[in-house]
Amino acid sequence: MYSFEQLIKAKTLLGLRETSTLKEIKLSYKNLMKKWHPDKHKDNVAKATKMSMLINEAYEIIVHYCNNYEYNFNEEKIKRSHFTPAEWWNDKFGER
Repeated sequence: MYSFEQLIKAKTLLGLRETSTLKEIKLSYKNLMKKWHPDKHKDNVAKATKMSMLINEAYEIIVHYCNNYEYNFNEEKIKRSHFTPAEWWNDKFGER
């Protein structure tokens, strides 16, 4: 299990938003790996190698978090989250 601090550092390193999709996470990882691949940094291979390792670790942390996230399948909650605006109003405040 990873700590909260590790998760935040990984999110920051990968440049993720608060509500990033799995597709966005993978795209960010792929773009950063292209940017920091050691073959592209012949002048500073050590730094590029270190960054590649950090990016890989961050991606691993994020994917581990996503794979172990528990989704709430409470039927009432799902139903409430899919209300039309009128249904939501009626649920919160009753009939007009």
